[in-house]
Amino acid sequence: MNVRSQISMVFHLDKCIGCHTCSIACKNVWTDRKGTEYMWWNNVETKPGTGYPTKWEDQEQYRGGWEKHGDTLRLKSTGKARIVPNIFHNPSQPSMDDYYEPWTYKYDELFNAPEGSDQPTARPISMVTGEPINVEAGPNWDDDLGGSPVYAENDPNLDALPEDMRKQMFAIERLVFFYFPRICNHCLNPGCVAACPSGALYKRGEDGIVLIDQKRCRGWRACVAACPYKKTFYNWNTGKSEKCILCYPRLETGQAPACFHSCVGRIRYLGVLLYDADRITEVAALPDDELVEGQRSLILDPHDPVVIEAARKNNIHDSVIEYAQKSPVYRFVKEWKIALPPHIEYRTLPMLFYVPPLSPVMANLDENVVSSVDGSFFHDIENSRVPLKYLAKLFGAGHEGKLLYALKKMKAIRMHRRAVTVGDITADAAERALKEADCTAEEAEAIYKLTSLCTFDDRFVIPPMHREEAIEMMEDVGQHKSSVGFGFVSGPERGL
Repeated sequence: MNVRSQISMVFHLDKCIGCHTCSIACKNVWTDRKGTEYMWWNNVETKPGTGYPTKWEDQEQYRGGWEKHGDTLRLKSTGKARIVPNIFHNPSQPSMDDYYEPWTYKYDELFNAPEGSDQPTARPISMVTGEPINVEAGPNWDDDLGGSPVYAENDPNLDALPEDMRKQMFAIERLVFFYFPRICNHCLNPGCVAACPSGALYKRGEDGIVLIDQKRCRGWRACVAACPYKKTFYNWNTGKSEKCILCYPRLETGQAPACFHSCVGRIRYLGVLLYDADRITEVAALPDDELVEGQRSLILDPHDPVVIEAARKNNIHDSVIEYAQKSPVYRFVKEWKIALPPHIEYRTLPMLFYVPPLSPVMANLDENVVSSVDGSFFHDIENSRVPLKYLAKLFGAGHEGKLLYALKKMKAIRMHRRAVTVGDITADAAERALKEADCTAEEAEAIYKLTSLCTFDDRFVIPPMHREEAIEMMEDVGQHKSSVGFGFVSGPERGL
């Protein structure tokens, strides 16, 4: 057993209100420089929808992630035989048309417009050419357009649905959408790290955060093509690739990442997980329908004495083990099993998990009286507005059972709390629902509290990073301390 630690995340989609505060916080902190105009390390998409970049889930076009080749795995986008022919242009990477042409506005026309009968307007100007443009795309272009035939119907996940189900989903009385915030997943088996010809991408040993060494990056852009989630970007100004760094300078000082801290819906949870690094290749090569359970088996019980002993042998600090025992992510993913990884069939083993959304209550309006379609306050999960097949394609590698388990448990918790607080559901019915959902009343209360009554400290259990131990592996801590300071990312040298 090779025990490692990994900072991991859970996003609770039922709580996301699509306000984009997280995106703006990230944009203002990290990507407001030249060359990063089109970059959104954190973005919020509307599902069903095509996302950003457009149709990023269509791996027939982008060829991101891994594929099985016999008993082994290989990258879809590149390989030894393809790296030289594609070295100056990888046909699988998205172009500017797939993102969008960044623009600003000609504000001087707004402020200096002559007096007239019409309101002055500021024309959009391309940040690439400086010429006026017609804005045709953006990072949240299909925002809230859940029923749009132009955008939503082109969602690649809808391929899993039969034609009649697709038509039903877009019928006016069944229209539905939910928000899907995305950041880098900081995967256990990252395709971007494996694809880089320069070895510039690496996964930090102490916390599993995936970073790009800007000094080693040569701008080959293989990482852009290899990441199936399209969360690495190319900076045309510096000639380097960039990506989400999970705000590691904030984590090292015990603060939550900017997008987590600013989240209005409080949908985000962060904690540390212990996992067995020896089994990554074995799990990543499992059949699609076994991947979710395989990844759960990789995550180790931090209370198990055997795991604790193996972690100590791997120099994982006792304080990190203690924080792993209190991790909210461990509870959502491993204990309660209601958080699932996105598109695990790409085999990168993402360490960002999502609690899937419960669909709205199906109801009819008759003479100003709202009544549930099946006679009860909560409809059956199988009759949800969002078909299970769609959610399973997104979160369960096509395995509907994993989605059904999570959604039934969440529905049972709602029934339990309604029986406790409102009283229009009998205690017997609530207890029966909990039993059918493999949930106890104590577990339901714990999930309810961590979902609805959670404090800042409940959501973000940030372990001490112990950077001094990581630095000790490379150089003397005292020498390192004296060579860095405010304003310097490397030691100052004479003549610079």
